[in-house]
Amino acid sequence: MTENNAKKRVLVVGAGGFIGGFIAAEALKRGFETWVAVRESTSRKWLTDQKLHFLVLDYDDEAAMERELADAMPEGERWDYIVYNLGATKCVNFADFNRINYLYLRSFTEALRKSGKMPERLLFMSSLSALGPGDETTYEPMTSRMIPNPNTRYGVSKIKAETFLETCPDVPWTIFRPTGVYGPHEKDYLMMIQSIDNHWDFGVGFRRQMLTFIYVEDLVNAIFDAIVSPNTLKKKYIISEDRAYTQKEFRRIVARELGGKWVIPVRLPMWAVYAASTVAERIGTLKGKPSTLNRDKYKIMKQRNWNCDISDAVRDFGFTPRFSLERGIHETVKAYLENKKADKERQKTK
Repeated sequence: MTENNAKKRVLVVGAGGFIGGFIAAEALKRGFETWVAVRESTSRKWLTDQKLHFLVLDYDDEAAMERELADAMPEGERWDYIVYNLGATKCVNFADFNRINYLYLRSFTEALRKSGKMPERLLFMSSLSALGPGDETTYEPMTSRMIPNPNTRYGVSKIKAETFLETCPDVPWTIFRPTGVYGPHEKDYLMMIQSIDNHWDFGVGFRRQMLTFIYVEDLVNAIFDAIVSPNTLKKKYIISEDRAYTQKEFRRIVARELGGKWVIPVRLPMWAVYAASTVAERIGTLKGKPSTLNRDKYKIMKQRNWNCDISDAVRDFGFTPRFSLERGIHETVKAYLENKKADKERQKTK
């Protein structure tokens, strides 16, 4: 704990999920007075530290949010930093992307303004998908200076949120566009690990695909390095490990960490993936639950070039990913195997 951080307050909005839990834990570790904003229905599974201060918000009710923010602490006091991590990556209704990823940010920002709680810095968690597809001929890395051209509803909702912040001269924003975030407790990459654990690895398309990753701890450390830097005000950053991998490399790393599993790689044609995505999406709609596989996700899987240029983040706040994919997968698979073992023990006791 540093003396300066002990006097600083940070609010994590959207703290109940995979990344949010790690953000809150790192804030406590760094000595911040840490507040977490959650919905009434949000799971607090990863928010068990007694030092956390909870703020329950209804993002559909701007007036109620204004009251909650105003009443959270005495007049004239505020959070020094806000990390806005609230968002949806899959929805039953695609219109919910716009409501959750864009309209909620707009309402929250207005509530901040009216309650007099605008922080020194607001870091908004966007996504690499806000940029749209990279160059799939040259495979040149995507940069923060690219003109965004998102091809998914998710990406469109994120670029709308970014554009909104740019129109607010009184909001001291910084925007992160992370590539695929993985680590313990994350669900989408967990499905890939489980598949490889069962000896299958399903890839999509037959053209070369370059994938990028960021381990959750590297992302979280980058957040706290960026929000305290004067160099990052009103700038956007791609956050990624500084190299790309093929599906084959990913499979080999995971298989090795699982104890040398033999794996059968299966390549699916894009037309089959699209058909499966459409069916899965409709089934999810009928059940009222968002499907991991859907037409938006199809476009993301179809994208061949996820190469990233992170030089702006390196220059402005010394961003240096500490976790290679090998190291990050080691930690992720370790947690997966521990949970798998615990599940088996629980089954035995039933």
